[in-house]
Amino acid sequence: MNGFASFVRKETLHIFRDPRTMLIALLMPVVQILLFGFALSTEVNNVDVAVVALHRSETVRQAVERMAANPNFTFTGYIPSGEIDRMLRSGRADAVAVFADDFDRRMADLAAGRPGAGAALQLVMDASNTNTAQAGAAYLRSVLLDNVADGVGVETRLLYNPRMKSAYNFVPGIMGLIFILICAIMTSVSIVREKETGTMEVLLVSPVRPIRIVFAKMIPYFVLSCLNLASILLLARFVLGVPMSGGIVGIVGLSLLYIVLALALGLFISTVARTQVTALLVSAMLMLMPMIMLSGMVFPIGNMPAPLRWLSCIVPARWYIAAIRRLMIEGLPFTAVLREFAILAAMTAGLIAVALRKFNDKLE
Repeated sequence: MNGFASFVRKETLHIFRDPRTMLIALLMPVVQILLFGFALSTEVNNVDVAVVALHRSETVRQAVERMAANPNFTFTGYIPSGEIDRMLRSGRADAVAVFADDFDRRMADLAAGRPGAGAALQLVMDASNTNTAQAGAAYLRSVLLDNVADGVGVETRLLYNPRMKSAYNFVPGIMGLIFILICAIMTSVSIVREKETGTMEVLLVSPVRPIRIVFAKMIPYFVLSCLNLASILLLARFVLGVPMSGGIVGIVGLSLLYIVLALALGLFISTVARTQVTALLVSAMLMLMPMIMLSGMVFPIGNMPAPLRWLSCIVPARWYIAAIRRLMIEGLPFTAVLREFAILAAMTAGLIAVALRKFNDKLE
């Protein structure tokens, strides 16, 4: 019995001597329950709505005020009809409600059951993100028309993805996930494996400079990711029918920058991890889960509480997926994603600088 207690004490001391394992074991359940509780939401929330109303009658004003008072919608103001496409493409609005010039008469005809009254309200939705387009349109209609029977007096237009094809939404997300998996996780494990087996010291005493050795290990993963990028784009275009209206040059250029960022992230992980198991835990649990939950790949960022929205700003996949969706689905030129490109470039430069500095410190 004393021997058994000694083994229990020994293993307990091993755990307490490894603060990183303790942190992962105690912190990850808290992080996961918060992410699953708040981030995994397909509810309609934080939808920016603009309104087109040439004749703002009392009925129209009441409908708009009812929508503006709803916590799930944000009223961005009245706009002319010619600004609808620009508002949606710029991201300043997720939906535009267009009231008919004779809205009151058409609603009266509908209430009286007169056929042929026509659409009193038109909803123009950004359907590049299919997760909330349909639900948002249905809920917005019920709020503006005060629960008039479904489909009565309403015309819905879905822009950028009128057929609501899920591939339009998931292809950019899968691209952001695959490059992180291949570049960051595989690179970090590859470098840590060399350190764990002791072969890194053998490589470091060679005439080649240590930094060149590290970059030499990264190049095969960069080439592999480029091949994956080519195959993904070919499959997306010719098999899944995903449009690439924004230009293939911009899509490839942005993707190559993201691949370099993922490689820098893998190098950074290799500097903080001592074993392959630790590298996998850091990569898969502390990085991969937030990539999926907080990138907008599956669950809209606008549905998350403010702290998680702020936290998502440091997730590289958020900016990459948003930019790729604009280039692929919305057909915007590369100039429309310059902000996302600049953020990814700054993240890349910062990660490379920090990772190389920590790696040099360990060598010394």
